[in-house]
Amino acid sequence: MSDGPKIVHRTEQPYVGIRETITMSTFNVVADRIPELFAWLAARGLAPAGAPFFKYNVIDMERELEVEVGIPIATAVEPDGDVLYGTLPAGRYVAFTSVGSSDDHIAAVADMFDWAAELELTFDMSDTDAGSTWACRLQVLNTEPALEPDVTKHETENLFRLAD
Repeated sequence: MSDGPKIVHRTEQPYVGIRETITMSTFNVVADRIPELFAWLAARGLAPAGAPFFKYNVIDMERELEVEVGIPIATAVEPDGDVLYGTLPAGRYVAFTSVGSSDDHIAAVADMFDWAAELELTFDMSDTDAGSTWACRLQVLNTEPALEPDVTKHETENLFRLAD
């Protein structure tokens, strides 16, 4: 973990996204849709208001994950086709930056969970039959993988919403 966890306050943020139900082995299905979102925005004359992200809605590592690839925008828009409109919730988040491959990222998340447990922090999530359901769990891509082929240099900002 290159930037240790801290608690941050975020305002709500509108975004557009595409939702997919995937497995860990088919994660590229959702990742490969990032260019589609950029093209959707460009076709409407809209500029991104931040870096693309993955929003994990439901996580069951053994079965399926419901994940959105999203891009922050400045104002509300009408959804169209596969592209949905949403708002990332305001609130307190645990935030940290990780650098490296997906294995490095998984280790950084585990370290963050240990840190949060020591502080007795409660995340805005619940366990359901479908898996862990999150109010907002983000993985913001600070490094564009297509532009930086060396995965050891990939920087990701991670944000996990805390319960009120």
